[in-house]
Amino acid sequence: MFDGMRRRIVCMWFPRLASDRALRRRAVEGPFALPFALVQKQASADRLVCLNAAAETLGLHRGMALADARVYCPDLVTAPADPPAEARFLETLRRWATRYCPWVGRDGEDGLVLDVTGATHLHGGEAAMLDDMRARAARAGLALRAGLADTRGAAWALAHHGEGIAAPGDTLTALGPLPVAALRLPPDTVTGLQRLGLRLVADLAAAPRAPLARRFGRGPLARLDQALGQMPDPVTPQPDPPHYGIRLSLPEPIGLARDVMAGTERLLDRLCARLQEDEAGARILLLTLRRVDGDSRQVELRLASPMRDPARILPLFTRGIEAVDAGFGIDQLRLEAARTEPLPAQQLGGPVNAGGPALDDLVTRIGTRIGLENVLRYLPADSHIPERGFSAAAAAFSTPESGWSSPRPRPLRLFPPEPIAASGPHPPAHFRWRAMTLATARATGPERIAPEWWLPDESWRHGTRDYWRIETGQGRRLWLFHTPAAPGWFVQGEFP
Repeated sequence: MFDGMRRRIVCMWFPRLASDRALRRRAVEGPFALPFALVQKQASADRLVCLNAAAETLGLHRGMALADARVYCPDLVTAPADPPAEARFLETLRRWATRYCPWVGRDGEDGLVLDVTGATHLHGGEAAMLDDMRARAARAGLALRAGLADTRGAAWALAHHGEGIAAPGDTLTALGPLPVAALRLPPDTVTGLQRLGLRLVADLAAAPRAPLARRFGRGPLARLDQALGQMPDPVTPQPDPPHYGIRLSLPEPIGLARDVMAGTERLLDRLCARLQEDEAGARILLLTLRRVDGDSRQVELRLASPMRDPARILPLFTRGIEAVDAGFGIDQLRLEAARTEPLPAQQLGGPVNAGGPALDDLVTRIGTRIGLENVLRYLPADSHIPERGFSAAAAAFSTPESGWSSPRPRPLRLFPPEPIAASGPHPPAHFRWRAMTLATARATGPERIAPEWWLPDESWRHGTRDYWRIETGQGRRLWLFHTPAAPGWFVQGEFP
């Protein structure tokens, strides 16, 4: 990349990234004095996955069962781990690290790798740059260890096992005193090498290569060659996510809703064209209207499905734009797709889902008034319990399913069981329900349903139920059940 210039790589390792992030969210001032750990369920047991310095000094370690940790440290403060949030935090650190060089990539789940070739002099030299990294991380409440060398493997080894700088062209001297685990080898390989007396990188480099290759394969020697620069070990930068934002500055302020809609239409055309190029669709759109007094108003549009059709999206902005106070006028419009989802191109002329786009637009219109989370659809659930045979999900974040089936007829209306006065295992000839006296004209059943013992439910505490379809002489068609274990009769549904 740089002719005549030796390649220099920095590895930044955050040994307590997850716990540091959790403590930052708690707004802790200064070092957290109490022992703290993040907990995650692994193999049906809660285990420690990341600890702060206070917990490590007490002998706690990663992978330790939470119950055992409580014995050693009753004052241990815990919180659940959040791997997705930790990945997003590492991505934030990756973007921050581009202040040192443009070539920054991730290194596992708690590290970054930077190709700083030709950039160290901009920060006062290699040592000054590493000192600046540590100082900034410390101010942010993050523990950081950094290593700098000619290769990625050597920088990783220094960061994890001997923090420092390897002189250019003298990598083996810096790595020689480090353990063989610094070469990123699997634990079983490290154990095997140690049994042969090869405990340090210098020992491995001086050992005959052929016997090692026959016993351990090419893995250890390949890692050694990568660390010494004899095999390539590229640094792959993480690409920045696409940003979908369009701005329109106006020569004269506007204030009428139709003028704002016209400007929004122009922005939508350009934004949707970019979305189409990336085969993406918008789920959340933010329209920011800047007023001439420096204040701004924002219109948020949450869509029921990914969209990139300007003709469909534009009318959905009408309600929000009409409610905006333009003040003395609006001189800038900015439209951003705050959230996008993949939307592959579809072949025209194929089968069309009945009412698909129209239904999505309707859900979006209703959702702008009451919230998308409050527009629900019912989905089939795999359960023979009547009240568990379906589930409600937000229509905007679910797809319709066609797995509705039942071996026996089910009532259209279900309600909590209502007791009636009756005795015996057979349906009563006469009974009162909701202030009505009813007579049984026809009874079909019974259909025995047993409770799901793995899902405790207070309403099924009486055990097995025998269901009957009852047609009354007064025209009511009811669903009754009898509980043999605790004799009683109940009405739970009504057929149309």
